[in-house]
Amino acid sequence: MSPLRVAVIIGSTRVGRAGDAVGQWFAERARRREDLEVEVLDLAGYAFPGCYPQEATPAMRGFAAAVGDAEAFVVVTPEYNRSFPASLKQAIDFAYDEWQAKPVGFVSYGSGSSGMYAVEQLRTVFCALHAVTVRDWVGLDLLGEGFEGAGWPCDTDDRLCAIAAMLDQLTWWGRALRDARRAQPYVA
Repeated sequence: MSPLRVAVIIGSTRVGRAGDAVGQWFAERARRREDLEVEVLDLAGYAFPGCYPQEATPAMRGFAAAVGDAEAFVVVTPEYNRSFPASLKQAIDFAYDEWQAKPVGFVSYGSGSSGMYAVEQLRTVFCALHAVTVRDWVGLDLLGEGFEGAGWPCDTDDRLCAIAAMLDQLTWWGRALRDARRAQPYVA
């Protein structure tokens, strides 16, 4: 069976963000699995327009194509004011059919709540896009212990178990939905 193509989407574009360190940390752990092929899509690397244009820009088309090529997603999101960042919502909206009938997992971070509120809102958004969100997620409390220099998370047993559980569910759903899409096109 071919590896599942997973796009890890780093959702923050703020200067000084923790998202790049958290996203790369997670991607390195996911790449240890032989059943996954991991690509990082860092929204800070895309020149998205400030306003939604009448026609898609090359950056918008490139992001939507990368989403279309992926078979599963892990969204790395901060929690800003009990929600997820506008940059992430904007990018999610640049694709539509490309999300359908594919699983989504989450790695979140925040102060105190570990990003739980952002994840709960994202579950609603992805449900509206006909994507399947997995139950388990990885949450990091930026106010807690367990971070090295430059915001790199430490590998604690709890974190590694959370990663394994989320990736197991993502992989199961990814394979099942890949087979289903091959057998019959998804009808929205």
